[in-house]
Amino acid sequence: MPLGLDTLDFAVLCALALAVSAYLGRDTLKQLFASNDESIRVNSDSRDIVQTLKDNNKNYLVLYGSQTGTAEDYAKKFAKELAAKFSLRVMCADVEKYDLHDLNELPEGVVVSFFISTYGEGDFPDGAVPFEDFLNSLNSDDLNNLRYTLFGLGNSTYEFFNGAGKKTHKLLSEAGATILGKYGEADDGAGTTDEDYLGWADSLLEILKTELSLDEHEQKFEPSFHYSVLESGVTDKVSLGEPTTQYLPDGELTFSPDGRQTGPFDPSYPFVAPIVKSKELFNSDDRNCIHAEFDISGSNLKYSTGDHLALWPSNSDEKVEQFLSCFGLDSSVVFDLKPLDTTVEVPFPVPTTIGAAVRYYLEITGPISRQFFSSLVQFAPNDKLKDRLNEISKDKDEFAKSITAKYLNLADALLYLSDGAKWNSVPWNFLAESVPRLQPRYYSISSSSLSEKQTISVTAIVENMPNPSSEKAEPVTGVATNLLRHVQLSQNNENVKSSNLPVHYDLAGPRNLFSSHKLPVHVRRSAFRLPSNPATPVIMIGPGTGVAPFRGFIRDRVKFAEQQSNVNLGKHLLFYGSRDQNDFLYQEEWPEYSKKLGGSFELIVAHSRLPGKPKCYVQDKIKERDQEVFDLISKKGAFIYVCGDAKGMAQGVHATLVDIISKHSNVDKAEATEMLKLFKTSGKYQEDVW
Repeated sequence: MPLGLDTLDFAVLCALALAVSAYLGRDTLKQLFASNDESIRVNSDSRDIVQTLKDNNKNYLVLYGSQTGTAEDYAKKFAKELAAKFSLRVMCADVEKYDLHDLNELPEGVVVSFFISTYGEGDFPDGAVPFEDFLNSLNSDDLNNLRYTLFGLGNSTYEFFNGAGKKTHKLLSEAGATILGKYGEADDGAGTTDEDYLGWADSLLEILKTELSLDEHEQKFEPSFHYSVLESGVTDKVSLGEPTTQYLPDGELTFSPDGRQTGPFDPSYPFVAPIVKSKELFNSDDRNCIHAEFDISGSNLKYSTGDHLALWPSNSDEKVEQFLSCFGLDSSVVFDLKPLDTTVEVPFPVPTTIGAAVRYYLEITGPISRQFFSSLVQFAPNDKLKDRLNEISKDKDEFAKSITAKYLNLADALLYLSDGAKWNSVPWNFLAESVPRLQPRYYSISSSSLSEKQTISVTAIVENMPNPSSEKAEPVTGVATNLLRHVQLSQNNENVKSSNLPVHYDLAGPRNLFSSHKLPVHVRRSAFRLPSNPATPVIMIGPGTGVAPFRGFIRDRVKFAEQQSNVNLGKHLLFYGSRDQNDFLYQEEWPEYSKKLGGSFELIVAHSRLPGKPKCYVQDKIKERDQEVFDLISKKGAFIYVCGDAKGMAQGVHATLVDIISKHSNVDKAEATEMLKLFKTSGKYQEDVW
């Protein structure tokens, strides 16, 4: 052995060398080591970004790459603020929609603002991969005429925080582009995304005023659409909340010869799937967890074990009624929106009714931003409320104390400020354009595509907790999880009225589209995958509903073992955590899996709230098995998977693994951390956290 090192020391040195090279050149290593409003979205036949900008007489460009809609929302906020404060003619578009090869040929004076979210371990959003390829193809001075701003959205609990934004900044700069202001970053892990954005935007707007010689005026709503009320009433062409226009009575759905609806289904066209089975998993008086199974047979909708299911929710009866009442809106009014130019699309299917838009299309229960409050100042019912809105929207500490800490949604907040008086001075077309679109909710799939090809299962804890700001305040409720619980109670013929539901839903849906317990869904692909070689050991860590994908993994291995004779499975260790036996998910299933898989599968359980017992978490159980965990990683090449809470659990697990590697490899923690970073870049350490 060179330099008198033993085998382990030499292996550690090699690993460290690889870690350094991985950190400096991880894009190459990924290929080598990889295991297995809309209201301002561009509407043009051309994919030429420069030509489209010129044809529509725009003088500012905002581009976004978004995975779940957050970067898109902030891009649109920024675009609307530029138009409202400076009367700029802004084009806002998804980078997926355009070819950017002539980005250096933009008209003189046009600035481009990029909003780029990071997905997974430093990756670009799915739709922005061509944009990443474009950046990688650039040479020095290819963009020497481009002036840009950049805001990255990410989560610091992930190893490669804001990796996509940082890479965008690096490659644009290397291609000769000039950044205006600072590269901004949002941190969802710290819960500061909105304040991070506002701090970045405030300083940038001052720079843009100077660079572009802009005159700022009082913020004034500039509609992107011509709004009209239709006296003809509801016809077959009027949406009543259908997810897309294909589902209207005269829509163009596609069907197989045997009458099954076919896709392709994606984020722009969901499949309305029957929920064939649902059940309560907790034995608790105050907490609920729903297991729901969606039938996708005959739809051509496919998934792989480890993927996510996107569920398209609707707003509850109570929240819809509150919103309509707050703004004095008539739910039966039929309206239409027509774009004022060809660079925008309507935010949802129109014509529709105000009631349908509020129930199915608008995010009326989400948190509010200070920027949105500032845009409402112009519509305040009186001078007193105008002054109060101005004050609270400019003071982040006061806003956090008075609005954010109270978990208030838009209607809650405005009624709180006005002592219950209505805000019927706020135009409906402003709300329709400014309130974000209701987004799908994503859940780790808990079924196996190998054993259940035509069924997708999800496991969801129902968000329903007392408002921490006051016992008198409305409880904090999740949109989709409470909808799933309502479905579960209805499907199992349980008495909804006696179940003390905090909110209720229209389960029939628009034109009875969701009757018989159906909901719109689509599948989002994930990199969360078992190793292709079944003999490779697997270490899975998933407390609570973080166990969902691992149920799918184990069911996958059970089916594989049934199909293959004399199969040699590697060790599959699952560290699972719950409070006690009452919320021990799928506890009746795990012994059956153990029988079928023999010694290759072992479940290690940590209970954190057993009476008279000290709290025990998954990290504690990992420490108890530290030698075995280290041997599986260092000697047998085990893959590590972590699913669940990003802030506490995932960070605690990472720190525990660093300690184990440091201890048994006899290296310091910094070196152990670099080794784990290599595992992440090579796909041997995967996280599915939120």
